[in-house]
Amino acid sequence: MNPLIVGEDIWKVYRVGDVEVQALRGVSVTIERGEFVAIMGSSGSGKSTLMNILGCLDQPTKGRYRLNGVEVGQLRPDQLAEIRNQQIGFVFQSFNLIPRTSALENAQLPLFYRGLSLKEQRTLASAALQRVGLKGREHHSPTQLSGGQQQRVAIARALVTAPSLLLADEPTGNLDTESSQDIMGILEGLNRDGMTVILVTHEVDIAAYASREIVVKDGQILSDRATKGRSHAVGA
Repeated sequence: MNPLIVGEDIWKVYRVGDVEVQALRGVSVTIERGEFVAIMGSSGSGKSTLMNILGCLDQPTKGRYRLNGVEVGQLRPDQLAEIRNQQIGFVFQSFNLIPRTSALENAQLPLFYRGLSLKEQRTLASAALQRVGLKGREHHSPTQLSGGQQQRVAIARALVTAPSLLLADEPTGNLDTESSQDIMGILEGLNRDGMTVILVTHEVDIAAYASREIVVKDGQILSDRATKGRSHAVGA
């Protein structure tokens, strides 16, 4: 089976006035289906730029990137949007929930463009919420949920389209220790079920959940190694 992700000699250069900033400098990476990978690095290391390219939120200045066997480096914006909607789930530090809507409505949002009936959307969103432990809280608004519960809604929203890849950018950055463990337990469980998970973090204890750690520094991969990972129970 082909790898899920293949990046070859990826460069990303930004121009700020007359100055060129090389955010990525010849990065090559291969990620197999079903891996749980942590990408680490300090601020300005290039890890967020790499995540944006892997998530089809940005395109490399040069180099090749293939997702699911498709060369995505030169796709049009509408084609990239379609890939993001159908193949990639995103989880961010700030949750990005719509405040005055229910957990169910937030979770079903990615299905709006799928042409599904409202009943089908609600059924899939409800199942996703149940999968992350929010059965019975479908009609709560974000203000009625704790930070950890809001992040669970965000994970359900990422899962509702059954993506090939889940990208989590500092998913525990706004959470306390117990909630962080719960969220990482959920991501770990999803990975055990076969989902490919890429986690961007600067926290060593959070990266320890992954089975592979890629460290980025100055726009290049400093190290890429397998780790033991660790197991935590998913909180209620």
